Amino acid sequence: MNFNYIENKPFKIKETEIIPIEVYHGRMKIFGYRIGKFAYITDCSKIPDEEMNKLENLDVLILNSLRKAPHPTHLNLEQATEIALKLKAKKTYFTHITHDLMHDETNASLPENIELAYDGLEMEI
Repeated sequence: MNFNYIENKPFKIKETEIIPIEVYHGRMKIFGYRIGKFAYITDCSKIPDEEMNKLENLDVLILNSLRKAPHPTHLNLEQATEIALKLKAKKTYFTHITHDLMHDETNASLPENIELAYDGLEMEI
């Protein structure tokens, strides 16, 4: 077996640069990733301020939003919306959601460029 350990610095797979984003899953540090103008962050409860600058000028942000109620290891709907509004990605999709968030009702309550992801969602990045 060959292990590849990821550090908090950009790396490449073939010609594609991948930028790790250090976030918290409760008290544990984990990574989300930015590839070009796309970022994927799930299982996150907090994004440190010093990592937020890595998420500027995104076309698409995928961010977890577990439910309305607070949770110790995941962002809730209010926290995720606050981060999405701060980052101002052209489009944000919330994922890693529970059955507590009714799809149509929740989407109607979100700002225009933010919505819940859904099974079968496809996008070109």
